[in-house]
Amino acid sequence: MLSSVDDVALGFRTHLGWAAAVAVAGSPGRPRVLERCRLELVDRDVPESHEPYHAGEALAPGAAAPVVKRGADAVRSVARRTVRDLVRRLDRDGQRVVAVGLLMGAGRPLPALDKILASHAWVHTAEGELMRNSLAEASERCGLPVTGLREKQAWTAAAQALRTSETELRERADALRGELGSPWRQDQKLAALAGWVALRARR
Repeated sequence: MLSSVDDVALGFRTHLGWAAAVAVAGSPGRPRVLERCRLELVDRDVPESHEPYHAGEALAPGAAAPVVKRGADAVRSVARRTVRDLVRRLDRDGQRVVAVGLLMGAGRPLPALDKILASHAWVHTAEGELMRNSLAEASERCGLPVTGLREKQAWTAAAQALRTSETELRERADALRGELGSPWRQDQKLAALAGWVALRARR
């Protein structure tokens, strides 16, 4: 257990049904990665939560809406529970979570449900947004400010926010693999990056 309380940020990179989570302290110049884990965002007792919009895609509009809502509500509920449990676990270890960084998509506004279900591309987009929004809402319920980092510009934007060069930032992130071991792939690097940006914003 740590002898004093540390300020920590969580970074999340989402996938369909789960997210890579990394707890970071310090900065990329003096990095400390305190935790790496996989957060499940699926309720095994609610089949629709695996792919809520896919579940409604083949249904008539009137039948689809409650199916999508049931699945989406389950995802949000699981996200609230898993984020809360992670924050509490870190707190017990003397690590005070003060912020969250979240990898974001393109940010295109979603159309109405019938338009989403009529396009397989929109179905995928909507499910990605559901995962990200669920983690953002869960974090805010824990009183944690959320800083978004657009994934396509993540390294460039993070370098600007952290006042370093993109090349140096990538080198530092790659070097952590030797210290931490596996898993330290793109998921963990980007989640850590988002966490450090959130921690910088918090300070």
